[in-house]
Amino acid sequence: MASLVYFKKISEEPHSIRYSFGEDPDHMTRDLTMDIESRTATPDDDRIDYTYLKASRKINAVFDERSQWPERGMSVS
Repeated sequence: MASLVYFKKISEEPHSIRYSFGEDPDHMTRDLTMDIESRTATPDDDRIDYTYLKASRKINAVFDERSQWPERGMSVS
């Protein structure tokens, strides 16, 4: 069984970036905030679950590859 998570940048501040994320690209109902310096994500709803972990890890992985925060993306496993 495949697992999908989509994410999209919704705002960027000097020290943080907010992303919406979810299992449906047309209906991402949750947000996370990424601290740019520590590269630590925090779910805005305080729910640390598989979908949140998958999104935050993929965002960091893309940053590792490109040295740039992604505008959008997805993770499939």
